Amino acid sequence: MGKRTTFSIIGGAGFRAQYYFRIAQALPEVFHVSGAVVRDEEKGRLMEEQWNTSVYQTVEALLENEQPDFVVVSVKWEACADYLLQLSELGIPVLAETPPAPDLDGLLKLHEELTTKGAWVQVAEQYHLHPIQQARLSMIQAGRLGKVRETTVSISHFYHGVSLLRKLLNVGFEEAEIQGKRFMTSVVAGPSRAGYPKEEKLVTVPRDLAWVDFGGKLGIYDFTQNQHRSWIRSNHLSVRGERGEIFDDRINLLADYETPLHIDLKRINKGEKENQEGYFLLGILAGENWVYKNPFAPARLYDDEIAIAHCLQKMADYIQGGPSFYSLAEASQDHYLGLLMEEAITTGKTVKAVKQPWG
Repeated sequence: MGKRTTFSIIGGAGFRAQYYFRIAQALPEVFHVSGAVVRDEEKGRLMEEQWNTSVYQTVEALLENEQPDFVVVSVKWEACADYLLQLSELGIPVLAETPPAPDLDGLLKLHEELTTKGAWVQVAEQYHLHPIQQARLSMIQAGRLGKVRETTVSISHFYHGVSLLRKLLNVGFEEAEIQGKRFMTSVVAGPSRAGYPKEEKLVTVPRDLAWVDFGGKLGIYDFTQNQHRSWIRSNHLSVRGERGEIFDDRINLLADYETPLHIDLKRINKGEKENQEGYFLLGILAGENWVYKNPFAPARLYDDEIAIAHCLQKMADYIQGGPSFYSLAEASQDHYLGLLMEEAITTGKTVKAVKQPWG
C-alpha cells in the first residue's frame, strides 16, 4: 500500500464518519486519522475518548494543528457544499460524502466553483467498490457477457442505485428517459440506523420502481425503503449481455453457441470451521479464477467498510497524481438522475434527463 495516509474528518460524530475511524483502527499501518471537527463540544469529548484523536470545533482550529494529506467531509448534504468550497480555496484535497449537494442548483454551483477550477475533490461513493460488485464488474469488463444492455439494481436508494446502474451499463453522461411507479407495501420492521427492533411492528413502506432508458441500454431500479437492512427482504442485482448474464451470485455464460456454462461467485472467508488464520474475506472466485482479491486482508472489516477503505486508498493514490475514481461530475450525474427518478416515481410522468455542464 505504500506510505501511511493521514486524513482528517469533518463531521466526526456522525453515523457515516464512524466508518472512517473503524477502518483506520483496523488498518493502522495504512491509514491514520489526523484530527476531527465536531461542533458539539460534549460529542467532541466523547469522540476524543472513543477514538483517541484530537477533536476541534472549527475547520480553522483543525488546520492550525494538523497536517492531513486530505480531508474527509462527512456531513449532511445541506452543509457539504460550503465545506467543499472553503477547503478548495485553501488548496486542500477533499473526499466528500454522497451526495455533494442537495439539489440541481447546488450541483451546478459546485461544478462552476470547483470542477472548472481544477479543485482536488472526489466523492466517497462506495457501492461499486463492494467486493461482490467489483467481482461482477471484472466479469463484465473482461467481456464474458458480451455487450451489456440491461441491468436491474435492487440494492440501495436513488443515487447509490444509479451509480451501480451506470457502472454496470458503462453509461456516461448520456441523455435518458425515465418512468417510475410507487407502491405501498407492508412488512414487519427490522433493524434501522437506530439499532435492532424492540418489538414486532408492522409498517407500511414505499417500494419504488423506475425504468431508465439510456437509448439502447435499460436500467431498472427497484428499492423498498430500508430493504438493505431488512432481515426478510433480499437485495438483488442482475446484468444481461448478449453472451450471458449475472443473476445475483450466479453467472450463466456460453463457451460456444451450443455449450452453456453455469458458474457461481463464491466468497472465500478465512476463519470458518477449523481454519485458524483469523476471520476475514480473502476474495471471490468465479470457478477457478479470482475475480476479486481483498487488498486489506487480514483486517476484520465487513463489506461496506472494505468498500470505503477502497475509497480512501484511491483518494491517497489520486492526490499523488493517480486517476480520478469518482469525481464531482460522476457524483453530480448520479444524484441528478436520482432526483429525476424520484420525480418520475412521485408524479407518474415520463421525465427526460438532459446533458448537464459537468457532462
